Amino acid sequence: MPLATTGDLVTAAAAARRAVAAFNIITLEHVEAVVAGAETAGTPVVLQVSENAVKYRYGRLLPLARAAVAAAERAAVPVALHLDHVQSDTLLRQAPQAGFSSVMYDASHLPYAENLAATRAAADWAHARGLWIEAELGEVGGKDGHPPLDAHAPGARTDPAEARAFVADSGVDALAVAVGSAHAMTTRTAALDHDLVKRLAGTLDVPLVLHGSSGLPDGELAAAVANGITKINVGTALNIAMTGAIREYLAARPEAVDSRGYLTVGREAMVRTVVEIVRALGGPPPGRPTA
Repeated sequence: MPLATTGDLVTAAAAARRAVAAFNIITLEHVEAVVAGAETAGTPVVLQVSENAVKYRYGRLLPLARAAVAAAERAAVPVALHLDHVQSDTLLRQAPQAGFSSVMYDASHLPYAENLAATRAAADWAHARGLWIEAELGEVGGKDGHPPLDAHAPGARTDPAEARAFVADSGVDALAVAVGSAHAMTTRTAALDHDLVKRLAGTLDVPLVLHGSSGLPDGELAAAVANGITKINVGTALNIAMTGAIREYLAARPEAVDSRGYLTVGREAMVRTVVEIVRALGGPPPGRPTA
């Protein structure tokens, strides 16, 4: 079907008090697994390419982006493309021509005033080209090898009043909030500040985004959606599934050299993970695609 837009998927999810799952992709196997999992679960999905993934692919956005577009256009469910955690203005400016309908512009590492100024400029540029833009206020720790922030550290939680001012002054379409999750968690043991999620949802008039969702058990994911989170970002969970399956395959077959064998089991493990996470969010049962 035609390439969907992130803004339309998130808006529809918000109206239905649901959430859209957004999965970070690195390889073609990630792309195929996310689309297959979304088709199995019968739900829309967002394919996300992070700035770090672009760096991994020799700094080239188009090869992975074009593969994602091709897969999305052949999917049986709506699929959108999102450029994630962008700090480079050069990369930001490649988004429209590469098929992305949305960008997460990440200036959260900067002091508030600088974050606001940089995000405002990015939002103005993006909106002039029809892009939906997400930003982050408060720091969701654990990225780039840094440990998660202590719950009491400055910026470890998004302040509702500050968030309302930030959204109004920056003009962003969605806000990623720091409410207790962390990037790159390999265990599903994180717990969210659900009272804060409720207060943010009641204060802001834009969709809330949860980063670092791989570290959350099913109950926490479902509660996050019930309390007002509308876009759920997942990355590490796919890598755990893929790596674990490949490691097991190669351990049992030390003579194996054909990459198709171990990449197949890695891809199928990611499909199962996508289905599990989508269903934890309250997605429709199999065989009932959502338009």
